[in-house]
Amino acid sequence: MTRIAVIGGGRIGEALISGLLQNGYATKDLVVVEKLPERADELARAYAIRVTDGTADAAEGADVIVVAVKPGDVDAVIADVTSADLDSDTEQIVVSLVAGVTTAHYENKLPAGSPVVRVMPNTPMLVGQGASVLAAGRHAKGEHLDLVREMLGSVGTVSVVPESQMDAVTAVSGSGPAYFFLVAEAMIDAGVALGLSRAVATDLVVQTMTGSAAMLAHSGENAADLRAAVTSPGGTTAAAIKEFERGGIRTAFYDALDAARQRSVQLGARTE
Repeated sequence: MTRIAVIGGGRIGEALISGLLQNGYATKDLVVVEKLPERADELARAYAIRVTDGTADAAEGADVIVVAVKPGDVDAVIADVTSADLDSDTEQIVVSLVAGVTTAHYENKLPAGSPVVRVMPNTPMLVGQGASVLAAGRHAKGEHLDLVREMLGSVGTVSVVPESQMDAVTAVSGSGPAYFFLVAEAMIDAGVALGLSRAVATDLVVQTMTGSAAMLAHSGENAADLRAAVTSPGGTTAAAIKEFERGGIRTAFYDALDAARQRSVQLGARTE
């Protein structure tokens, strides 16, 4: 079985650990690096895995090193990994879950030829429904991508794109849950303003969004066709859609996602 070291015991790192264990990975093959003692104890109790505060210690026995820290901590992690006493015959895959840090940034600091896979996850992986997108570094081969795809598949869907598209991916799926929650928040507030209790409005919005997402995922129809099917001429939905269009909803979404993409580019440049 593949031995995996997860550097960073935050919510995303924990979600991956939970998913891997639920999909058959053995506790003996997982180790997490967490420097906060209380958090380390919490993870050890919850998952019965080894928890250490030493990155080099965790890296020495790992086939895959998952970096799940803040961008500003990446260089310290790389330095610790390169200082580890590694078997020269062991090829380690570095998997980055860090927003804005390129594969080239890792490759320039790791031993020559190190395979690096960059991942843009999103927070629904906390409930096993994430959308993770992979981009291969210069030395990552098909088998490396397949292994990372299998790992991330334990917490949701997985796609592969060229790294040049990762800023757009960040704008769509990385930040996307926040847009979804903002729309839900607005619909709930509107329902309350129209006379519903907040509990009823919340239940209706949550189930409507859950059911609509399931239809979009499984019906075989695209979003435009599904929207049209609900929109009877001259009906209530048509009246609502008219107001959305009058408010420039499509332009607002494009401008918002483009702003997120540009910010992702800026953050990436800052790490180089």
